[in-house]
Amino acid sequence: MSVWNQENIVDVAESVGIASLSKDVQEHLARDVEYRISQVLEEALKFMRHGKRTTLHTQDVSQALRLLDVEPLYGYESTRPLRFGEASIGPGQPLFYVEDEEMDFEKLINAPLPKVPREMSFTAHWLAVEGVQPSIPQNPSTADQRSQELLPKGGAASQTLAALSGAEGVTVKPLIKHVLSRELQLYFERICDAMLSPKPSSDEYRATALASLRSDPGIHQLIPYFVQFVADKVTHNLKSLPTLTASLSLIAALLDNPSLYLAPYVPAIVPSVLTCLVGKSLGTPSIDGATTHFALRDYAASLISALTRKYASSSSTLKPRIARSCLKHFLDSHKSFGTHYGAILGLTLLADAEGVRALILPNLKAYDAVLAEGLKDDGKREAAETVLGAIMRALGVLAKESGGLGVANGFPEGDVLKERLSEAVGDVVAAKVVEAGDTRIIAAVLDKGVL
Repeated sequence: MSVWNQENIVDVAESVGIASLSKDVQEHLARDVEYRISQVLEEALKFMRHGKRTTLHTQDVSQALRLLDVEPLYGYESTRPLRFGEASIGPGQPLFYVEDEEMDFEKLINAPLPKVPREMSFTAHWLAVEGVQPSIPQNPSTADQRSQELLPKGGAASQTLAALSGAEGVTVKPLIKHVLSRELQLYFERICDAMLSPKPSSDEYRATALASLRSDPGIHQLIPYFVQFVADKVTHNLKSLPTLTASLSLIAALLDNPSLYLAPYVPAIVPSVLTCLVGKSLGTPSIDGATTHFALRDYAASLISALTRKYASSSSTLKPRIARSCLKHFLDSHKSFGTHYGAILGLTLLADAEGVRALILPNLKAYDAVLAEGLKDDGKREAAETVLGAIMRALGVLAKESGGLGVANGFPEGDVLKERLSEAVGDVVAAKVVEAGDTRIIAAVLDKGVL
C-alpha cells in the first residue's frame, strides 16, 4: 500500500490524454513516484549537510535533480521568502498559490530614472615616490591612516570587531592549529617555573629541569618556545642577574643535548647571549655588588664560544658577525667597563690567538687612556682592574700560541723595555706586563711592536 494518493496519478494521466488506468497500474505508479521523491529528498539532504545547514533550500532540490540526471525545476529559486495565498475551488479543496506583488504603473512612470552607470575606465597614480606617499585623492589620507592605527591588531582584533557589531561571546578559532601535545605544554610550563622560581629550595628542582633538558630527546618541538622564552626574559630582566643566569643555563642545557639540532635557531639565540656578554648595565650594583655581573659575562662568553665551535660550519658568517659586534663595543669609549670586559673576553674565546693579534693588540694603545681614567676614579677602579685582567688573559692566549719564539732573540730590560712596551700597548698595560714578568707575553707584545 503506497502512501502517495492514487487520485493524483489519475489526474496526471487524464491531463496527458490517458482516460482510464487500472487499479494495479495506479498502485505501481504511486509506489514508483514515492520512491523517486524519497530518492530526490535523500540527495537534497546530503547537499544540505555538506552546506553545514539545517534548513533544506530549493537549491538543494535542484542540485539533487541534476545529480540524478533529471531536468531541474525553474522559477523557484529566490532569496526572498515566498508568500502563499489560499483560494477555494470547491468544498474542502483549497488551492495555494504564490502571491505576486502588485505594481502601480503610475508610480513606475513618475518615478525618477536611475543614474546612468559610469563607463569603465582605468587610471594610474603614484602610490609612493622614493618611499614617500603623495597626498592625492587616490591615496589614503592621514586621518584614514590614524584610524587604522587605532584599530586593534593581532588575535584580539576579530574579537573586538565582533563585540562592536553586537556579537558578544563569539569564539574565534586561531588560524594556525596548535600542534603541541598537552604533555609538551605541561613540560614547557614546568621547566619555565623551575628556571624562574625564586625560592632557595628550588635549586634541586632547577638542577633536575636542566638535567632533563640535557638528555631528553623528545623536546625538539619546544626549541622555538624556549628560545622565545629566553629572549623575553633577557629583554625585560636586565637588572635581575638570577634571571639572566637561569636563561643562559637553559641555553647551555639545550646546547649540551646531543639529540637536538639548534642550527636553525642560532640566529635567534645569539642576540640574547650577546646581550648578557656586552650589555651596558646588568644587575643592580646596590644589591648584587659592583662586579658580580662579570661572572655572568664569563658565562655568556663561554656560551658564545660553544655556539661558534659547534655551528660555525653551518653558518660561515656567524663568527665574523659576532667578532664585529664585540670589536665595535670594545672600541666605543663611551661604553661601560663591563661592556669592554665582555667584548675583550668574547674576542679572546671566539678567535683565539689570531683574534687577539688582529683585533685586540693593535687597539690597546688607544684604549690606554680609557683604562688610565678608570683607574683614577674610585668608583670605577675595581671594574677597570677587572678589564685589565681580561687584557692580560688575552695576551696570555697570544703568548701560548707564539710559544716564546721571540725570547731567543732577546729583548731590552728596565726602562727601555717599559718604554718599548708602552709604545706598543700603552702605559697601563705595559706596567702590568712588566709586573707580571712573563717573558712569553713580553715577547709576543714586542714582536707585534717590531712588526
